[in-house]
Amino acid sequence: MTTGYSDSEPLTLTAIVESLLFVADAPVPVSQLAEAAECEPRDIEKTLQSLAEDYATRGVRLQRKGNRVQLVSAPQAAPYIERFLGLSLSGRLSAAAIETLAIIAYKQPVIRPQIEAIRGVSSDGVLRTLMSKGLIEEVGRLETVGHPVLFATTFEFLQYFGLDSLDALPPLEIEEDDHPIETEAEAADGHQSPDSAPPPESE
Repeated sequence: MTTGYSDSEPLTLTAIVESLLFVADAPVPVSQLAEAAECEPRDIEKTLQSLAEDYATRGVRLQRKGNRVQLVSAPQAAPYIERFLGLSLSGRLSAAAIETLAIIAYKQPVIRPQIEAIRGVSSDGVLRTLMSKGLIEEVGRLETVGHPVLFATTFEFLQYFGLDSLDALPPLEIEEDDHPIETEAEAADGHQSPDSAPPPESE
């Protein structure tokens, strides 16, 4: 009895996309999947939606950030995977890191002065910590005075919190007057007197 696919049984687009994601060693752009599968990006999008629904009750998930996708293990499987691979839980994030990460996640892309305007303290140290853990990354620079760096979350951020995409973040409910938002020019200017500069904060 012959098993598996034969030459007379071509793979479906779903099977092709699943195979490509399985062998990919990094998040893959939808356009690259379409090129490899010799189809239109809109067909890939439909296939990804179908796969995401199918994976909802399985041990893998389809994770997406912008136009890039990848296969990851289900968050609920983490304890079993750690036991199987002999891994231990990584260090917990500090309250300051969680706070900064939340600001970046909901307002990305965002520059450091905007983060500090909300937190009220210097965020250099905690930003370095989040960068070293791979949870945030530089995604460009603001076209204004000084060209400050724009920060955004990474795929590792999604994995750390068990999210399929940024759309899975819980809705943010804040009062409009809680944190007055300064203009980009004000945030990027960075000209603060010693008395008004945010105090430093330990990581």
